[in-house]
Amino acid sequence: MTDHNTRRVTSADVARLAGVSRATVSYVLNETPGQTISISTRGRVLDAAARLGYAPSAAARTLRTGRSDVVLCLLPDWPIGPEVGLMLASLSTALARHGLTLVVHPGNQEDRPITEIWKAITPAVVIAYADFSEGEVAAMHAAGVELVVALLGRGAQRGRHELGLPQQLVGCRQAAHLAATGHTSIGYAYPDDDRLRIFAEPRLAGVRDECQERNLAGPAIETVPLDAIQAADSVRRWHAQGVTGVCAYNDEVALAVLAGVRELGLRAPGDLAVIGVDDIPSARLAAPPLTTVTTDQAAQAAYLSATVLAAISGHPGPAVPSAELIQLVRRESA
Repeated sequence: MTDHNTRRVTSADVARLAGVSRATVSYVLNETPGQTISISTRGRVLDAAARLGYAPSAAARTLRTGRSDVVLCLLPDWPIGPEVGLMLASLSTALARHGLTLVVHPGNQEDRPITEIWKAITPAVVIAYADFSEGEVAAMHAAGVELVVALLGRGAQRGRHELGLPQQLVGCRQAAHLAATGHTSIGYAYPDDDRLRIFAEPRLAGVRDECQERNLAGPAIETVPLDAIQAADSVRRWHAQGVTGVCAYNDEVALAVLAGVRELGLRAPGDLAVIGVDDIPSARLAAPPLTTVTTDQAAQAAYLSATVLAAISGHPGPAVPSAELIQLVRRESA
């Protein structure tokens, strides 16, 4: 049974077990420069801390260093699939190399007000996918949250940094590949989950821009549920309009389009070419294997981490490494 009266282990406990002063414990665990502490003493302190399960107080560390080491990522209310999970894992690793800790909060502001979330943690950085209001930005800065980042913001705000992940470029790459393989009339398979609009709209805009740039017909937009029968209705309408290639919002929607193609007794890419986004594991197992556009999550995480670090230190952020981030994976569907 858990003892609810068990107190938190302190640096005094570590000092007592190691036979040193609390100052020595602080110097060792915080790797304070300029201290002449022997290897054996350092070893005793680290061993004692490990045996006691001692974890330094984040609040105390914030007071000592002048800033938090927490980066708070507020996720919108959208499904957390393999690509999002990989992005968060990569970003967590990249930030950890610089002594920063990533804390992720999924959901939306209706679940819990944004002020309650960041006030409970007081991070150094807040990353979100949507814009903050001017009031929210001012309140965070007043509380010492120096950096506020919008990944898919809609415009510059005082004290907020835009990262501008190139979702529009994803759509451009899709349409450019279809154009390069001879398609002149393009369709777009839009997701039926409204929570995905934050990604779907810029991707669709990229497809639209590429079609205009190359004088292609379209995009003819169909909302495609993850259902073969309903997807077949969209395929039927695309055929009636002369569409020969479809850019899908992501691989799951692309797989639904392929299912709709089979439902009508048609073949891809002969009757309808299909290209997705994300390169999920099942994409290579599709019939036919799915051509897709993918984001290099390790490169994206390095870019996000570098942007955060540059802003914390007051330096200009890096340019978006678009060429490295977005890659085409050629398979048989398009």
